[in-house]
Amino acid sequence: MKAELDYSRGPEKTWVYGALRVRDGQQVTMTAPSRNSVFYQQFLQKVEDANPIGDIYVITDNLSSHNSLSTRTWLEDHPRIRHVFIPVGACWLNLQEGWWRIFRKAALAGQSFAGPDEITQATAVATAQLNARARPWIWGRPAPPTRQLRRRYVYCL
Repeated sequence: MKAELDYSRGPEKTWVYGALRVRDGQQVTMTAPSRNSVFYQQFLQKVEDANPIGDIYVITDNLSSHNSLSTRTWLEDHPRIRHVFIPVGACWLNLQEGWWRIFRKAALAGQSFAGPDEITQATAVATAQLNARARPWIWGRPAPPTRQLRRRYVYCL
């Protein structure tokens, strides 16, 4: 049976931003009252802080805040972060989508929230729990287990 998500944002909407580091399965999340360039840049800063060395490739969809002039200007000052936009209508190319399903089930499924603070707390708790048992993410379905040969019995009558 599929459990429906029953969380409510109420009159004050709260958006959850999330990033998945596929190398080790660690996640970074952040809640914000709006889904605009300012909060997206704050989120990218959190991602950069969580990954102090090396290049950061952000695979993302084509939301306007991801490609706005202010975001592109901000990215010029942060050369380690590189955007890779997935084609329109091809969200299955983004490994984050599988993680979102797991995250929504862990943090938001079956709950009603009184306000943005409760959503922020649920997001932080779920992120900590998922990071505690994080493993590297692999794109695609795992190979089926190899089947052991069963003994064959011959009955003589």
